[in-house]
Amino acid sequence: MYKTFFNLTRNPFEITPDPSFLFTTKRHNEALAALYYGVRQHKGFVVLTGEVGTGKTLLLRCLLQLLKLSQDVSFAYLFNSRLSATQFLQSVVSDFGLPASGKNKSELLLELCNYVLSRGLKKLTTVLIVDEAHHLSTDILEEIRLLTNLETTTEKLLQVLLVGQPELDEKLDSIGLRQLKQRIALRSRLEPLNATETKEYIEKRLHVAGANSSATTLFPAETIQSVYRYSRGTPRLINTICDSALLNAYTRQMRYVTPEIIDGIVEDLRLDVVVSTDSARDQEASGAEVRRAAETLLELYASLHESRARKEKLRVPVTTQFP
Repeated sequence: MYKTFFNLTRNPFEITPDPSFLFTTKRHNEALAALYYGVRQHKGFVVLTGEVGTGKTLLLRCLLQLLKLSQDVSFAYLFNSRLSATQFLQSVVSDFGLPASGKNKSELLLELCNYVLSRGLKKLTTVLIVDEAHHLSTDILEEIRLLTNLETTTEKLLQVLLVGQPELDEKLDSIGLRQLKQRIALRSRLEPLNATETKEYIEKRLHVAGANSSATTLFPAETIQSVYRYSRGTPRLINTICDSALLNAYTRQMRYVTPEIIDGIVEDLRLDVVVSTDSARDQEASGAEVRRAAETLLELYASLHESRARKEKLRVPVTTQFP
């Protein structure tokens, strides 16, 4: 809607992960290099974690583009990890282009193992990529670990990339998954952008969208400071705020975005309302205490009421008779 008004060729702040908009910080470069190296050198397990909106899926899309350039790589990409063990195997087998319909767990495992082994004998690379991996159950993670037993004396035949939120790190650090943790060859973590990176991120996306000379005037320095303050450097939030801000400026027929526009957008989207984990836990604990206190009072009231009723029943009326 606002592209023509601001002389843009495309929307600069779409929240969909488009590799052409990749903004690489040192951390992003290191993470992408680790993923690619882990696959190409057959390292087995590679893990990437990061908070919501830090660009994990976008980084994966860029990796997939690199892998598609290689004729010797076949990959299965799963983004729905809330599955049973059998459903998970069905999805993996199917994504590799193998027949999966109507097969039980044992048959699926056999199909997958034969596929990985046959490709390994031909010196081909087979990759399993799981996005949102923090949702994987312990049972599925154990199934994945067993699949990586397919190996030669020098390398793993199945490469596994697990990508998810920081809860994935906590899960992998648990005592029950210590065998899997010991097999992880590389681990990377994405962090939010700092203030300088946020400025460069916004300008980079504007340049890609066609705003050559106006990239620095559309979002003045003080406006970018406001965007950083509210987004805390999270790329997805930066996109959400900036996209809404451009639309707001367009409706007002303004040629640049002011800090006041950012304040209004943030208030409308309630992005300034943040409940920390500790606060949420405190509120939950407080609520539980109130419920327990109420239940105790109700029980005490019921007990007193019952005791009074018993006394009323046992009370014998006394009559005085005069001779």
